Amino acid sequence: QVQLVESGGGLVQAGDSLRLSCAASGLTFTLYTMGWFRQAPGKEREFAAAINRSGGGTAYADSVKGRFTISRDNAKNTVYLQMNSLKPEDTAVYFCAAGYDRSWSPPKRHDGYGYWGQGTQVTVSS
Repeated sequence: QVQLVESGGGLVQAGDSLRLSCAASGLTFTLYTMGWFRQAPGKEREFAAAINRSGGGTAYADSVKGRFTISRDNAKNTVYLQMNSLKPEDTAVYFCAAGYDRSWSPPKRHDGYGYWGQGTQVTVSS
């Protein structure tokens, strides 16, 4: 079975940095686009960042561009989200997702991803 397991969330202060990890198993990792989505309490799930199969193409939400960096290590079947200059507005549960997509530009829509992790909580205090 496909399994995506997020880790690295926690409680930090505004301006701090945090790195999330997502370990994938049960799939051929190099065939999948990987994405990060987030959901704050009472709000809809929203796109944060994504990376294509080779790692050469990335996409970011305007709200995180310049602060977050997505990367992947295909040898370790792991995708990362480096989050710098964190703001209270970044507080959310962060979900890792995998999608079977061959485009250079990874999808930003929820329906572009077929597998999802359970999420990891990120809380940024003011």
